[in-house]
Amino acid sequence: MPIIYLSPSTQEYNPYVDGGNEEYYMNLIADAMIPYLDASGIEYVRNDPSKTVNNSISQSNSGVYNFHLAIHSNASPASSAGRNQGTQIYYYPNSSQSKRAAEIFEENFKKIYPNPSLVKTVPTTSLGEVARTTAPAILIEVAYHDNREDARWIRENIGEIAENLAQSTAEFLGVPFRTPSGVRTGTVVTQNTGLNLRSEPSADSRVLASIPKGTRLSIIGSDGNWYLTRYNGIQGYVSSQFVKLD
Repeated sequence: MPIIYLSPSTQEYNPYVDGGNEEYYMNLIADAMIPYLDASGIEYVRNDPSKTVNNSISQSNSGVYNFHLAIHSNASPASSAGRNQGTQIYYYPNSSQSKRAAEIFEENFKKIYPNPSLVKTVPTTSLGEVARTTAPAILIEVAYHDNREDARWIRENIGEIAENLAQSTAEFLGVPFRTPSGVRTGTVVTQNTGLNLRSEPSADSRVLASIPKGTRLSIIGSDGNWYLTRYNGIQGYVSSQFVKLD
C-alpha cells in the first residue's frame, strides 16, 4: 500500500485578504483529502501544524514515503500585492518523478481553476520541501491569498480542491482513485442567487451561509428533500432541488 507525507502549510502568519490565514485553509484542504486517500488505499503521515517547515522536512526524511505533497497558497511581493492570480506547482528539476508528479497535478488542476492558462509547473532548487526531501515531492501554491478573487475561490472550493489533489496523488502513485463510500457529490444549480445553507432541514430554519452557484458539494446525508453538507467548515442543510448530483 503506498504511503505519502502530507504537508499542509504551517504558516499561520500569512493572512488572507479577507480573513483567515494560509495554515487554516490549507489544513482544511488536507482534512478534506483524507476520506479520498482512505478510500483509494493510500496511507499517509501528516505534519504537525504547530511546528515549522524544517520539522516537516525532517519528519518526512525520517520515514520511507512514496510521495511528499506540500500544500500552500501564495502571496505577491509588496510591489504587486493583490494583483496576481494563478496556481504554481513547484518540482525539483533533478528528479524525473518530481517533474512527472507536477505535470499530473498541473493537468488535473486546470480542470477546476477558473483560468486554466494560469496553472503552471515551476522548477526550483531553493524550496526546501521540494529540494531537500528524500521522497519525490511537489509544492503546490493553489492560488493567491492576497487576491480577493483567488482567496474567495479557495474558500468556496475546499472540497473540490481536496478531491482534485487526492485524484492527482492516486494517479501519480498508480492506484485507482475512489470516492469514499456513502459520500456523493453535486453542484449548486441555482439561477442567479446563492443556495442557502440552513441549520435544519426546513425553509424556516436559520441561514448559516450562502453557497454560490456552481460550487461543488459533498453530500454526507439527507433528510427528505434536504441534503446534509459542509461548506467552508460549516455543516448544514441545502434544498436538494438546487443540487445536481454527479
